[in-house]
Formats: sequence, C-alpha cells, structure tokens
Amino acid sequence: MQEQTTEQTHFTLEELAVKYGPIEMQRPMSREAFVALAERYPNLAVERDADGTITFMAALKKGSGRRESKLHGLLFLWNLQHSHGEVFGPNGTYDLPDGATKMPDVSWISPERLPDLSDDDEEAFIQVLPDFVAEIRSQSDRLNKLQAKMTDSWMANGVRLAWLIDPYEEKAYVYRQGKAVEVVSGFESRILSGEDVLPGFELELREMMRKG
Repeated sequence: MQEQTTEQTHFTLEELAVKYGPIEMQRPMSREAFVALAERYPNLAVERDADGTITFMAALKKGSGRRESKLHGLLFLWNLQHSHGEVFGPNGTYDLPDGATKMPDVSWISPERLPDLSDDDEEAFIQVLPDFVAEIRSQSDRLNKLQAKMTDSWMANGVRLAWLIDPYEEKAYVYRQGKAVEVVSGFESRILSGEDVLPGFELELREMMRKG
C-alpha cells in the first residue's frame, strides 16, 4: 500500500519566504510597526516602501549568495586600497528620504557623506544615502520589481550610480543620475566601471555568471 504524503499547510514567515520567494503584504504598515516587525524577525530580510507596503525577501540560495559575496568582497578590497568610505553587504538597511526602508545587495557610502553617519546607535537603520548600490537578481526575484526599486527607491532618492545585475538573462542595467538606463548584454569579456563614483573600481561580469 502506497503511503500518502500530507502537504504542509501551516508555515512561519521564515518558511513562507524560503518556500515561495518574496512575499508582499497587502495592508500598509507604519514605520513604527515595521521596526517592531524587523526586530521580532531578525533573520528575515524585510523592506518597506514609502507607501507602507511590506515585502519579506526570499532567503539566498548558493549561487546568489556566492555572487553577492564576490561583489561585496571586491568592493571592500577597493575601498581599503583607494578610499575611506563605508561598504555594506545585503544586511545593510537604509532609511530613505522618501520614507522607504530598503536593503541593497551591496552599497557604498563616500567619505564625503560619512560625517552624517551617526555612531550613536549601532542597532539603528542607516540614515545616510549611499553613493552606490548594486542589486543582483536571484531566481525568485521578478525583474520588473527590481527595476522599479532601482528607479523609484535608489535613483529617485539621490543614489549617484547603481547596477542591476541579472545573471539569468546575462544583462546588467546601469543607472546614473539624469541619464537613460544603459543595458549591457552578455557577460563574457564585459566590464562595469565605477566611473567617477568609484574611481578605479571595475567588475568583470563573467564573475557574475551562473555556473553549469
């Protein structure tokens, strides 16, 4: 007699995010309630839009984690050698001027903006706008949602340079203030430049390619 398997019907927030990818809540939430929620579930990546919409992000899988770690490491080494700014990984959470709270995969704050970064409360969200951010698409991410995040959250609030890297389509989208989005197709032999925001920093896009 064949055994019947019972499908799980009750999930924690952590299990839902892992199993089904990013989860967007339908009812808006105040900033105070959002902070309390983030403190209650410290292992979850949670973002809040300016209108109060809450999104629980999916947990990183092996490939996405490797790509994020590689870019973060390269930027960290560049910062040690060429700058005195501050580099944050995917857990760096920013309170933006429009009221949103967002987490880029990699970000950098220039020395010029660092004096505005308070050390009074190490548990608070980052109150300074980054000069540079990068988002790397994971398999559960919807491209149109990431593109909206780049324009509506990062660039609209004053980020100087931003990269959206899509290893599944092998495309990179480069965002600059006051300019049209540049689309770089194909990762082999293609390089992204930090330009005047990150002078001397370069990313070989083949480092972001999927394995296998």
